[in-house]
Amino acid sequence: MGDQTVSYLQNALQEKGYRLTSARQVIVQELAASGGHVTADDLAVLVHEKAPGVGRMTVYRTLELLSELGLIRPVYQGTGAAHYILMDGGHHHHLVCSVCHRVIEFDDCVLGEIEQLICSRYRFQVQSHLLELYGRCPDCQ
Repeated sequence: MGDQTVSYLQNALQEKGYRLTSARQVIVQELAASGGHVTADDLAVLVHEKAPGVGRMTVYRTLELLSELGLIRPVYQGTGAAHYILMDGGHHHHLVCSVCHRVIEFDDCVLGEIEQLICSRYRFQVQSHLLELYGRCPDCQ
């Protein structure tokens, strides 16, 4: 995740009619630099280090906006605080170990046919998806 992700998020904001303020630029850059997996509080700290004038509430409001636009999603993996993940290309996938709670991200998306079948059956239009599979990682097997 890097410059391409930053450009994608910035373009998406502008295409939806939102101004790309300097605060939003820093927030988007730090979100991408974090690998697209970060809590709101951790992101606020990262942003404050780069731009001390950007307040915590600005970070929260920007995360809320990005969530409303479907560019990121909050996920809760038993830690209490939501982690915001980038919905790069409209999807995100995790393997979650039910023993050590390790999260392994994978990019292989095999949901194309299933998505089409479900959409057809329920007359539903999918905009994005988050897939989480739970089990045991190699260390916990």
